[in-house]
Amino acid sequence: MASARVSQSALPLQVAAVCYRRRGQAIEFLLVNTNGGGKWTFPKGDPEPAMSHCQAAEREAWEEAGVRGRIESRHFHLYLHSKGVFWKPPGVREFVIKAFLMEVEQTETSHEPERNPTWFSPDDAKKTLAKGREVKYAREMQAVVDRALAHMDSLKAAIAR
Repeated sequence: MASARVSQSALPLQVAAVCYRRRGQAIEFLLVNTNGGGKWTFPKGDPEPAMSHCQAAEREAWEEAGVRGRIESRHFHLYLHSKGVFWKPPGVREFVIKAFLMEVEQTETSHEPERNPTWFSPDDAKKTLAKGREVKYAREMQAVVDRALAHMDSLKAAIAR
């Protein structure tokens, strides 16, 4: 059996927990400040060799946002994300983010309080995620919210059958 090879030009992978909660009929998404504090994002980070990708995403939600809940074992979306700026080394780097839906059941104080975990309506989450980002990446982030809502609708429809 041939071993799998990763191309040197392949983008690095990170995992994200797309955390949400239900408020009656409404859905809210949990966002955290980026490390630099200037933008908002979903809790995310590098996968761990000893963990599945969904477990690593769940760990990021706990560390960055102080939340626990039910995370889906399969990702529902892949999106592009960038870090850095072109005028500072190492420049702009792109990552592929594997997004996992997580329904939050418990909230505690974040291990990283500078992340400022905050709940947003879907529309406000999309506006907030777009702020300070290039159009390409703003659209990628906004699509995560749309895909999450569509995924939740499809799950609800499947349960109703």
